Amino acid sequence: MENRKKMSVMALVLMIFASIFGLGNVTTAYYQMGYGAIIWYIAGAILFFIPTSLMFAEYGSALKGSQGGIYSWLETSLGEKPAFIGAFVWYAAWVITLLSQFSTICIPISGLIFGKDTTQSWHLLGLNSTETLGIIGIGLLCLITWLASRGFDKIEKVASASGIVILAISGLFIAASILMLFFNHGHLAQPISVHAMVSSPNSQFKSPIAILSFFVYAVFAYAGMETMGGTIDQVDKPERNFPRGIIYAGIGMISIYALGIFLWGVTANWNKVLGANSTNLGNITLVLMQNLGYTIGREIFHLSVHQALIIGNWTNRLIGFEEMMSLFGSMIFLIYSPLKTILMGSPKRLWPEKLTKLNDHKMPAFAMWMQAIVMGVVIFGVSFGGRDAQQFYTVLTDMNNVTSSVPYLFLIFAFPFFKRVQNLNRPFEVFKNQRVTDTICAISWITIFFGIIFTIIQPVMQHDGYTAFWTAFGPVFFALVGWLFYRHAVRNEETVAQEELD
Repeated sequence: MENRKKMSVMALVLMIFASIFGLGNVTTAYYQMGYGAIIWYIAGAILFFIPTSLMFAEYGSALKGSQGGIYSWLETSLGEKPAFIGAFVWYAAWVITLLSQFSTICIPISGLIFGKDTTQSWHLLGLNSTETLGIIGIGLLCLITWLASRGFDKIEKVASASGIVILAISGLFIAASILMLFFNHGHLAQPISVHAMVSSPNSQFKSPIAILSFFVYAVFAYAGMETMGGTIDQVDKPERNFPRGIIYAGIGMISIYALGIFLWGVTANWNKVLGANSTNLGNITLVLMQNLGYTIGREIFHLSVHQALIIGNWTNRLIGFEEMMSLFGSMIFLIYSPLKTILMGSPKRLWPEKLTKLNDHKMPAFAMWMQAIVMGVVIFGVSFGGRDAQQFYTVLTDMNNVTSSVPYLFLIFAFPFFKRVQNLNRPFEVFKNQRVTDTICAISWITIFFGIIFTIIQPVMQHDGYTAFWTAFGPVFFALVGWLFYRHAVRNEETVAQEELD
């Protein structure tokens, strides 16, 4: 089991795409900002994604023998206590992300089967639709946990297959849009201008605060590269291939995001296609893909309205398949990597022995199933608990909006200290000048910090104090839980040591 073949650069790139990239990020960007999203996604790449990816590559290549990912990076730079708290906040954010994924996985499955979202009419054994979706989500949670616990090679295979599907369908979308552009002699359904490149057609993104808050969406579209740190020990020649994989995947994502946002304007006029009240963040991808298929049917093949609508339903099935595979690839990776990072990277003395024990496939199976039980209880409670439980889930989601960004503040803040650590072999090094490093880290840190502040301010401006409070309280709450857990573990350790002395 231990001598399994290591991941190649291409396998790592596919895994990165499976766990991070989403065509839905492109459709969300176009819905919220139109062409104006391109500038913000490029800004997000320049100010956040490129510098932090290079930082993570340096962290990972220098600490390639470590299994701890983000914990090991922070512990080497800042020490054990801040590393544990930062890693705990990071882990909590990814668990909430997983909960969201398992709660919504049925929507792309419905899109694949029916060509549209029919989940509100799903009923199983007399249960209502919400309860039925909860049961299906729990079943998939158990299936994916079981599969992931069978070994990293299973995770790699699913994630690689997902990455191939994502790239293939993204390529089909790009090819179809370029074909439409050619047939229309360069005419765009959404007119492009200097004004369109810096403003939004969406009435909710007209104010400066709302526009600046969109930057957080651009950051989230690239978020997750640090999760790869938990897989570095699975990469062949990691000191060379881990940085390469991050850089190749990064260039690919930036290119597809920018090109994709522009290409939606080929077939989708914002006011005509997206201006209806029925369009929202939940169904925006299906709306745009159906319109793409319909437009191709009408303008290229000159089909009837009915026949063009059928083409639109099949493009919805295609995007349903892509989104389903994207979620499966992401979930099977996130079931394992964040948990492995915090358990195997942090000192084993902080955890019960059973949680850190590996099975025959070298996986922390017991911990993975404990994680699945906790998540299953939450999904069950939300699904069967009525309005109060749904409100609880809304609170979790609001908390996660900022909680997901806060660990980057830890990682960026720690990097200058990491650069000052002596006696480290650094086979991959981009940031060689300390003053330049400090400046770049300061710019990236301030970028994330103000993105967080604007995310909190926006609901305040909309007189939604409830959302603003929970958005701001999330990272504080999880940091407090992490600190209490760490203090409890250390005190227990000191008590045991004292008893042994006595």
